[in-house]
Amino acid sequence: MAREPRVLGMVLAGGEGKRLYPLTADRAKPAVPFGGNYRLIDFVLSNLVNAGYLRICVLTQYKSHSLDRHITQTWRMSTVLGNYITPVPAQQRLGPRWYTGSADAILQSFNLIYDDKPDYIVVFGADHVYRMDPRQMVAQHIETGAGATVAGIRVPRSEASAFGVIHAAEDRKVIEFIEKPADPPGLPDNPDVAYASMGNYVFTTDALIEVLRADAADEDSAHDMGGNIMPMMVQRDAAYVYDFHDNDVPGAEDRDHGYWRDVGTLDAYYDAHMDLVAVHPIFNLYNQLWPIYTHHPQLPPAKFVEGGLAQESIVGSGSIISGATVRHSVVSPNVRIEAGAYVEGSVLMDSVQIGRGAVVRGAILDKDVVVPAGAHIGVDPGHDRDRYHVSEGGIVVLGKSQLALP
Repeated sequence: MAREPRVLGMVLAGGEGKRLYPLTADRAKPAVPFGGNYRLIDFVLSNLVNAGYLRICVLTQYKSHSLDRHITQTWRMSTVLGNYITPVPAQQRLGPRWYTGSADAILQSFNLIYDDKPDYIVVFGADHVYRMDPRQMVAQHIETGAGATVAGIRVPRSEASAFGVIHAAEDRKVIEFIEKPADPPGLPDNPDVAYASMGNYVFTTDALIEVLRADAADEDSAHDMGGNIMPMMVQRDAAYVYDFHDNDVPGAEDRDHGYWRDVGTLDAYYDAHMDLVAVHPIFNLYNQLWPIYTHHPQLPPAKFVEGGLAQESIVGSGSIISGATVRHSVVSPNVRIEAGAYVEGSVLMDSVQIGRGAVVRGAILDKDVVVPAGAHIGVDPGHDRDRYHVSEGGIVVLGKSQLALP
């Protein structure tokens, strides 16, 4: 019987996430909480684990303590079977310097590749919200004999200039990989649509090692996977695109097929949460055939007392809504909302406290934020801008443990 190909997962999780400030003031972007129970990194790790890829290295760098703790406490594999998910901090293996780019992060982690001896390496980003079965991408990679395969998502050409764009032929061989082009090339079967790079790659191990060494010798390179490595693979006639639209995830329905969100800005992060709380959610957290895994805190069920009400909302365990009204919001575990308070269109992270009569609209409140009785957030835009961080789209954001002003 033929041997199954050996696949190593490498997750790039060193992102600083400046555009998500203040949510990233104390943590790396992949560690930012999402959807009540999860961290952003849980989505990529769940996709890999559901696919049966159980040897994964998570490359970390920026403010990684929260991320490292989450991985070590949550993502424990069977050591008997030789499986592991391990955080790997920058170790200065090639001299006194940190990672200078995503490609350099893998270059400095060659020891992980040499130890595991994989046939193929799946290199995925750590900060997107989506479901994907990577086995189907690996299968196409093997079938085409590619050195590198990049996942592409179809976007309107009018919006593609914000992404790295993949220009591909009809056989999906990549002709050109262009960073944020002014005039993005269309698809062979639809000129009004372009392939945007999802930041997910599959490499044949020998091809990746060779191209990373060549890139390291180029002093003018930014050592970036999309900006430098993929163009080099294109020049070597060894790159293909995988169409994310073709990915068939078990349990997916028409409304969330092909869902993928880059939550790199506060507004995108907020919008992705609002996708969850619709009556028919665009992204379905309740797909039990392809679950999103995480660590669930040991807390009692949520409780509603004294007429407390939540409509079109997610409410986490341990939360108590006492005589308050919550609408179209995500309420994480252990939140307290007191009598007369009103919360609408907001994201409340763990252990937020909302006092009596307070009003919170269109806001993101990080862990342990306290909103005193009678305070108003998201009611007066001018007032909010004088006191808090406000996104370009008008979302009011309070950082971890911040005390709202009365």
